[in-house]
Amino acid sequence: MFSRPYWLDQRSDVPEQFLAVGWVGDRLYSVIFEIGEDEVGEILHLVTLWRSTKEEIRLYEENS
Repeated sequence: MFSRPYWLDQRSDVPEQFLAVGWVGDRLYSVIFEIGEDEVGEILHLVTLWRSTKEEIRLYEENS
């Protein structure tokens, strides 16, 4: 999903959480993920993934 263009929106600061909308195959999907850190470096934690809604598709098309 993140290897192709995607739309990203920050959802919260603590924990640092984002909504990303991007392509998986030939469909748009949305994902909520958190960014954290440990002694080795940055960690991305997948919270949830779903097929994008019409509103999320519209946001992707307008902003990507």
